[in-house]
Parts: sequence; structure tokens; C-alpha cells
Amino acid sequence: MERRRLGRTNFPASVISLGTVEIGMPYGLAAEGEQRQVGEAEAARLLHGALDLGINVIDTARVYGESEAIIGRTLAARRGEYFLATKTPVFEDAADRGSRVIASLEESLRQLRTDVVDLLQLHTSGTAWLGAAELADALDELRRRALIRFTGASVYGEEAALAAIRSNRFDCVQIAWSALDRRPETAVLPAAREYDVGVIVRSVLLKGVLTHRSRGLPEHLRPLKEASAALEGIAHSRGLELPELAYRYVLGQSCPLTALVGARSLEEAQAAAAYAGRGPLPGEIVARIREVTVEREELLHPGAWGTG
Repeated sequence: MERRRLGRTNFPASVISLGTVEIGMPYGLAAEGEQRQVGEAEAARLLHGALDLGINVIDTARVYGESEAIIGRTLAARRGEYFLATKTPVFEDAADRGSRVIASLEESLRQLRTDVVDLLQLHTSGTAWLGAAELADALDELRRRALIRFTGASVYGEEAALAAIRSNRFDCVQIAWSALDRRPETAVLPAAREYDVGVIVRSVLLKGVLTHRSRGLPEHLRPLKEASAALEGIAHSRGLELPELAYRYVLGQSCPLTALVGARSLEEAQAAAAYAGRGPLPGEIVARIREVTVEREELLHPGAWGTG
């Protein structure tokens, strides 16, 4: 699998990385009859299989249910084979948020059965906490104790992403980016290149919108269903499936990135790895993708989908 240097970490990251929210808790869209959470036996098959495919970045979080514990139980003997990224809440309403971040990481280490996390990301939706002195002190302490190697921020929206990158405090930033949500391309990706910050891309399939699961979207998300259908038409015109179009669109951009596959099965991870091996999309297809828009930007953030 292709490797790209993950910014200033200098880690040669596989262009496909494994997101593990679905092994720890119900998540994402599900077609009729599908499960929204992976059973532990299938999770073990997925985790071992991903490493065997050449995927060498695994991303999890303290808030992903049993994800950290399952990774720890399954991959303790293979810890040296992958770059491990987890996340901590920023505990916005707590007076002792710095000490809570330290405690959160210590619990992650216990669950993951490891002595060090390669990348600890602040899990936040805004900019206010990215420069908080107590959080900076906590991250510095964790580095001094050699419990983490690098720091990052998992954020929402352009403002927070740019703040994290330009602060020069974070080695990586995790952002949502897809063939439908192309907003990072204007300013965020150029800034990441300028500051040599690694980019971890989530929501390449927009929580299942860029798959067959979009057909089950409720009426109030009709604009997403229509945009997905338009992209599917572009994909089919070239003999491709929609998820392949989505992954090859993102991976075809010039950036120090790795793209998360939030897989529910080893087969989904294998498919994403195969897409990565087929190279960038033709320029004419990229141009057609960029003609498809969703006018209501809030629909590009799954947290705002609500119930209509």
C-alpha cells in the first residue's frame, strides 16, 4: 500500500487507515437488516486483517465505547506494527481539565495495553480550547513522561482546523472531508502543507451517505440523497462504485494525508485498500464531482442531521 509521510511526525503512514468507532459502539447509517456495531469476533478479524493488508495507522478515542479495550485485547502482541492514535475530551466545563486529560490518557493506555500512544488528539468542536494553557501543560507533561509521541486535534469546521494548524502546537489535525464536503480544499489543506501538519481524513463516505445506505435517508435529508445519487451516476458512467469514487477523490489530492475507513468488516477495509491502489481519478471526473453541491452546508455535518 502507498505510504505518505504524515507531516512533521515523519511517520510513513498507509494512505488508508482504520477508524474504529464501529467496533466499539453503534454508529453510522445502516441499511435494513445491517448491524450498526461490529461483534468482537468480527472486530478481531478486521483488526488483524487490516494490519495484514498493510494498514499501519489505527485511530480510536476514549468516547468510542469499547473500542480501545477491544484493540488492546486483540492487538497487544502486534503493537509494534502500527501507529496508534487516540483522542481525549477537553472537559470544557471542568476546572481541573488538565489533570482530567492526563487521567484520560492513562486510562487509554490501560485499555489499549500499551506503554505509549503515538498520537493523542484533543477531541473538540471549537477553537476556544486549542490554546488553553492547562491543556498545553497537560500535553507537555505527557510528552515529558514519554506516554505520547505526538499531539493532534480532531476538529470540526474550517475555523478550528486552521486555528489548530496555525498554532504550531499540533503535529496532526483530523478533519472531515469528502467528495461532497470539499470545504477543506480552499484553505485547510494548503495550510497543512505550509505548516507540515499531517492530515487524518474522516467521513470520506460522509457517515454512509456516499454508499448504498444513502437510499434509506429520511425525507429531511433529501438534498444529501440527491447529491449522493448524482455522484453515483458519475461513478457508474466510468464503471465505478460510489465508495471507490469517494476514496479515490480524496486520495488523489496532494497532501500529507491518511484517509480513515470506518469499516464494519474486513471486506470493507479490503475494498478501501483496493481503491487506494487504483490511483487518482481522471481530471474530467474530478471536475464533474466538483459540480455537485449541497446548498445547505449544515447538512454536511452529521451532528446537525437531527430528525427533521
